[in-house]
Amino acid sequence: MRAALGSDKVHEYDAERGMLVVMPANTKSYCAWSSTKETAIIALTPESLLDLAAHEFDTGCMELHPPPFGTFDPTALRIARSLKAELTQRTAPNELYVDSLITVFGIHLLRNYTEVGKPILRMRGGLSVRSARTVREFLDENFSRKLSVAELAAVSGLSSHHFIQAFTKTFGDPPHRYLVKRRLAFAEKLLTKGGLSIAEVAHLSGFSDQSHLTVTMSKHWNRTPMQMRLQR
Repeated sequence: MRAALGSDKVHEYDAERGMLVVMPANTKSYCAWSSTKETAIIALTPESLLDLAAHEFDTGCMELHPPPFGTFDPTALRIARSLKAELTQRTAPNELYVDSLITVFGIHLLRNYTEVGKPILRMRGGLSVRSARTVREFLDENFSRKLSVAELAAVSGLSSHHFIQAFTKTFGDPPHRYLVKRRLAFAEKLLTKGGLSIAEVAHLSGFSDQSHLTVTMSKHWNRTPMQMRLQR
């Protein structure tokens, strides 16, 4: 690899698998490579990073400090692989899961590539009884539409990262998996009740189309919507 970041000085180095390059917004950069490579590019707006920093470090400012070229980051590599799998191996990616991965990556950047001081105390427990009830009621009313981690976190009054941890500890599943189970349970109810086509059931349950419902139900329950309907 030949690259420059923030200056005209070009660096040459071996780009090992798992190498991370952090490029702050509005920074002049140059990059060239001599052979085929695969890269996962995650773009976070300065506003979203500042919002994460406010919750993570209780500060309204932060500055990214890019690591030296060639830096290997195993955590970033794991997140990139998870993103690739979700975005390329599924008929319809779980948007809440993708949002969760991007949020975790943003927190990772803040903790390891900024100098904004020590983070606030970590939450070790789950959601409070009141927050758990509020979040459950919100999901019961909104499970069929597109939801983001930030929206769910706002309902609980926590930062996005702390919300994921607390939600998982409270409900036994991360938000995206809980949401899938909630949608499948509603789809089962409609299928066994009858009167609607499978495509209509998919739409009302929050799935993008009939194929998405079929693939998801087959994966989690080893049954197709048609089999579910015939068993009622």
